[in-house]
Amino acid sequence: MNTINIMHSNYVVRHLRICISRSLSTSRRRSNNSVKDPDIVSWNKVISSHMRNGRCDSALRVFNSMPRRSSVSYNAMISGYLRNAKFSLARDLFDKMRERDLFSWNVMLTGYVRNRRLGEARKLFDLMPEKDDVSWNAMLSGYAQNGFVDEAREVFNRMPQRNSISWNGLLAAYVHNGRLEEARRLFESQLDWELISWNCLMGGYVKRNMLGDARRLFDQMPVRDVISWNTMISGYAQIGDLSQAKRLFDEYPIRDVFTWTAMVSGYVQNGMVDEARKYFDEMPVKNEISYNAMLAGYVQCKKMDIARELFEAMPCRNVSSWNTMITGYGQNGGIDHARKLFDMMPQRDCVSWAAIISGYAQNGLYEGALNMFVEMKRDGESCNRSTFSCALSTCADIPALELGKQVHGQVVKAGFETGCFVGNALLGMYFKCGSTDEANDVFEGIEEKDVVSWNTMIAGYARHGFGRQALVLFESMKKAGVKPDEITLVGVLSACSHSGLIDRGTEYFYSMNRDYNVTPTSKHYTCMIDLLGRAGLLEEAESLMRNMPFEPGAASWGALLGASRIHGNTELGEKAAEMVFKMEPHNSGMYVLLSNLYAASGRWVDVGKMRSKMREVGVQKVTGYSWVEVQNKIHTFAVGDCFHSEKDRIYALLEELDLKMRLEGYVSSTKLVLHDVEEEEKEHMLKYHSEKLAVAFGILTIPPGRPIRVMKNLRVCQDCHNVIKHISKIVGRLIILRDSHRFHHFNEGICSCGDYW
Repeated sequence: MNTINIMHSNYVVRHLRICISRSLSTSRRRSNNSVKDPDIVSWNKVISSHMRNGRCDSALRVFNSMPRRSSVSYNAMISGYLRNAKFSLARDLFDKMRERDLFSWNVMLTGYVRNRRLGEARKLFDLMPEKDDVSWNAMLSGYAQNGFVDEAREVFNRMPQRNSISWNGLLAAYVHNGRLEEARRLFESQLDWELISWNCLMGGYVKRNMLGDARRLFDQMPVRDVISWNTMISGYAQIGDLSQAKRLFDEYPIRDVFTWTAMVSGYVQNGMVDEARKYFDEMPVKNEISYNAMLAGYVQCKKMDIARELFEAMPCRNVSSWNTMITGYGQNGGIDHARKLFDMMPQRDCVSWAAIISGYAQNGLYEGALNMFVEMKRDGESCNRSTFSCALSTCADIPALELGKQVHGQVVKAGFETGCFVGNALLGMYFKCGSTDEANDVFEGIEEKDVVSWNTMIAGYARHGFGRQALVLFESMKKAGVKPDEITLVGVLSACSHSGLIDRGTEYFYSMNRDYNVTPTSKHYTCMIDLLGRAGLLEEAESLMRNMPFEPGAASWGALLGASRIHGNTELGEKAAEMVFKMEPHNSGMYVLLSNLYAASGRWVDVGKMRSKMREVGVQKVTGYSWVEVQNKIHTFAVGDCFHSEKDRIYALLEELDLKMRLEGYVSSTKLVLHDVEEEEKEHMLKYHSEKLAVAFGILTIPPGRPIRVMKNLRVCQDCHNVIKHISKIVGRLIILRDSHRFHHFNEGICSCGDYW
């Protein structure tokens, strides 16, 4: 969180806390002054002392031993119970009071409000025989602090009289919830505002980059304090207007550490780390925030050596300092350094664990990431949303569905499932692990779906070949009032492309700007080129690409090459490949595509030339492998694998299935073999591709009734696709295959892609 957001959040919290407690002290003094008996006063002090230290049972024993009690005695007990979250005990004692004064009612009311039990607070409020300013302001502030702004306004409107706390509380509620126009109207409706209110509204403007409104307010202020100046300086720095920030900085004669830090942070946020260091070195006093801002600057600029020097020189490291360094090393390939620092930390928080887990995942060390997640749980550290999100993303990248489900169970226990941050990570995990039903269940359970939730669902269904379901979701998204963005439209066009929905895709593409105010980017054009190309409309696809408002990239030419391979257009394929090789000379996948095109045409000399060219350029064909998860263990297979412990059973099953498939009319797609050899040898070479071995192992080890989920690092070949269709029908199993492009759901001899891939 940047400096201005921290400052603004503090203003708002301060406002709302004032609204709950400031006038309560006056009421408490009135209640205490009514007590004359010094013995009761002593007993009451002992009760309060026990309650402050969490010793509720001891306080109760003292209370029960009292020869005489006053309302203050009851109030001390009730207040203590509420402070220690013993709500039922507090209410029982409150109900037993023979004479409840107004202060007693307010104690119960503010206790409920502070603990966010607003339903109970409102019921109590409505039962009160009389109310004072404390009662009204407590209810107003309770609603305001928890985002119920309209309810807060309703209480405000009903108040028989309003004081500064009432006005300040409602203003803070509007600002805190981003309703700045209503905050402005309220502010302009009266003149007698406290300085904290001026700062609160100005901070709200700054937080939302409304610097013009903030500056007008700043210039109108009858008096300013250091918070006023720091808010404006931070605001200008945050949006990159460093000249204005510097002008105010130079004008302000009394600078504190936050003023200097605002300048350092501003330069850091705008990538000007050398300028930030000049201010940092001139600072008369530095604190943890100053050092951490400078440290973050070096980390963001990937200057880890200088960051390490500063880190080691820091006189006041805190957990954030360590976390920044761990994050930096993790993002810049120094996971070993990150782990050493992590092991040296004097104390850790959930951010520390999230940083190291994310570091392992970002460096492709998924097993290490999951091991750290397990170690975190053993260490007793509670997961926050970030650690859950990192763990789920790692499960998705492996992918490890069973472990992902275990993490999901912990998410439910922690109460994060209905929030969109962790909910979206769950969606991604289930889709990447090939489980659309679980993804849909999670989606339905997210209480407030954001655009990422909808985008993940649409893209997920598209990648799984369920294009029509993706488009139904898109229409539901619009009805729900969620505005589609450019990522949404990429998912929609991808769904049309994978399902052959040419008319729908064309309609969406040409209406993007008009209907959704989204300007087509290269990704949208690539989706359309892919859509037209897959449908065999190669001339239209090439024409669209040449008329793009920008130069076609490797992805667009690659889509055209892929379409040329599908439809056997060697001339266009060569042209597209030539362009891709210029842009991405080491993209092995494109060499293989063109080789496939040559092989399908029987041009073996050209296939050989492709191999020679790959050797000249230094490109190596990526080895294909597939894997399947069985009982939390990943089993990996390469083509013709002879090392797996169950190889004899696997090959025997494949031979048996091969006989059954041929009886059903299966014929090997030998034209796909990139070698000029006899047909019989080609058939043998196709028979033991890695995905076939993984599917066979899944059939042998995964209980009937459960899907077999196989992952492959390359695109599945046509022969394997045909074979797995046959196998799904023969064995009566749902087989889900994820390759480098998409998912295929094979069931009863049919694939979800409709053979349109």
